[in-house]
Amino acid sequence: MAVICIDPRSDPRWRQLIHQQPSTVFHSPDWLQVLVDTYAFELQAYLLVDETGEPKAGVPFCHLKDSRGERLVVLPFCDYCDPLAVQPADWQLLADQLVAHNSLATIRCLHNPLPLTDARFTLYNKAHWHGLDLQPNLPTLWSNIHDSARRAIKKAERAGVVVHIADQKAALRTFFEMHLNTRKAKYRMLAQPYLFFENIWRHFMEKGQGVLMLADYQGRSIGATLFLAWQNTLFYKFNTSVPDQLAFRPNDLILWRSIEYAKQHGFTNLDFGLSDWDQAGLIRYKAKFATSEKTISFLRYTPAQYTPPPNT
Repeated sequence: MAVICIDPRSDPRWRQLIHQQPSTVFHSPDWLQVLVDTYAFELQAYLLVDETGEPKAGVPFCHLKDSRGERLVVLPFCDYCDPLAVQPADWQLLADQLVAHNSLATIRCLHNPLPLTDARFTLYNKAHWHGLDLQPNLPTLWSNIHDSARRAIKKAERAGVVVHIADQKAALRTFFEMHLNTRKAKYRMLAQPYLFFENIWRHFMEKGQGVLMLADYQGRSIGATLFLAWQNTLFYKFNTSVPDQLAFRPNDLILWRSIEYAKQHGFTNLDFGLSDWDQAGLIRYKAKFATSEKTISFLRYTPAQYTPPPNT
């Protein structure tokens, strides 16, 4: 066994690994390319290969250096990014490479418990995750969602709210303006640059690997959700809406239409992504539809001689 450093965007062994092991859209070369095209990250992956060169395990990472200091991140702008390692010994070999940088290193884990058993990494935060099993038929899925969600969907339909899939890039600007206002007014946070969403559109929507759904009321878009597709899973990645139009329940209708879309296109899972621990409203909204709930663990390796940068 040997650990090598590769560019996961272009190395065929990375693509082989992510199809051999349970992976997510955040491991996909297209998502990694979005990060590089937008932020010019120094993005690499450690890959464990056997004596024949076959990939057995791997972990992608970015080497960042900014006002928050120098650190390794697995990976920025991802809800979670589990290492692709099944055996404890494989994870140990990959982790040895990460900690060998003698730099702060962070990773978010959902499905893979191995990093949580590694004493070198400590838990410093956590978040909620929700998912929906799409394998039951559509009438069963409808009956399984919370009755408050069914009432909200019917209310939106009675009011005349219509959900459509964007087929022109111009709709991306409409989504972005809503997203910008939501981040600023509701969360008091800066939004990702428009270039980020342009790159998502180019690497996903133009390739048929995602959809942007917009809810319109009386000729105006009042809600939108951007979904990414990877293998058998549809990922709910960005949602936004117009605050004074929430009474028309655009988000509930979009989510039900996304379930219909997912069933039509053969997806077996809907990943609702991350919700911060204190986002009670968002957690309730997702829980109305979800069939499973887990915890995303934020883990950090801190070198013995680490000194935090000033003002952090």
